[in-house]
Amino acid sequence: MNTLKRKIESIVGTPNVFADEPMSAHTTFRIGGPADVFVTPKTVDGVQKVVQAVRASGLPLYILGRGSNVLVSDEGIRGVVVQIASNLSDLELSEDGTVRAHAGVTNAKLAAEACRNGLSGYEFAAGIPGTVGGAAIMNAGAYDGEFKQVALEVTCLNQQGEIVVMGAEQADWGYRNSALMRNGLIVLKATLRLHSGDPVEIQERMDELARRRQDKQPLDKPSAGSTFKRPEGHFAGKLIQDAGMQGYRVGGAQVSTKHAGFVVNVGGATASDVMDVIRDVQERVYDRFGVQLQPEVRFWGFD
Repeated sequence: MNTLKRKIESIVGTPNVFADEPMSAHTTFRIGGPADVFVTPKTVDGVQKVVQAVRASGLPLYILGRGSNVLVSDEGIRGVVVQIASNLSDLELSEDGTVRAHAGVTNAKLAAEACRNGLSGYEFAAGIPGTVGGAAIMNAGAYDGEFKQVALEVTCLNQQGEIVVMGAEQADWGYRNSALMRNGLIVLKATLRLHSGDPVEIQERMDELARRRQDKQPLDKPSAGSTFKRPEGHFAGKLIQDAGMQGYRVGGAQVSTKHAGFVVNVGGATASDVMDVIRDVQERVYDRFGVQLQPEVRFWGFD
């Protein structure tokens, strides 16, 4: 590991490489033990070379945005975490509605800049607490909007560390899924197409969606967003509520009393607490309704 760490330092510079970095500082759950090596490259070339070095070493590689859809184990991560967030967040908007964004641009920033430039179509994502890269991987969506509705193409690294450009058909975006995710691709940039709109009306729409989120979601407590995918023909939160699990708690992890689709950190939660809550909810809902809830959250560092 020390040899690999020195190799990575030679690529991106020592100030951008951290040993035993606590992942609780980099996830919205505020949970997670240390990563062996944590890297913040400043360029696409840096990301590519680090990824190639880690893959050549055979050690595990994790790509992190703002940590909004991740639960990291209490033991942490054995391997290398490469963060693509504010360190790679260039954004370019054209008058014809074309938007080119590095993967580390936040959804909130892109929506706000689009509004300022009179471009509509990304309002749905203004409150999604993640990055464009994460939105592309997950086909993030909310309030009848989805990433695939505005995406033209994405630039990625494949498993061999080669840069590939994928259009919408190749990306095969579905509900919280994509070919990018299934094939383990790393998003570097995305090109979107928005349309002209009135900045006042765009802002009003974003404000309305923000109010709806504030009213319905437990935004005051650390979480990873919606914990479960929406089962076909059902709503996860309604199933959990009807199964009598709303408010259910293990240690510092609890099914939100405001929205049963969220597991939240009410104070001092461990990853084990969260996992216990998730498993217990899955078991109860399956016993009551025969529906197997699938987590939307990704689990890192667990056996």
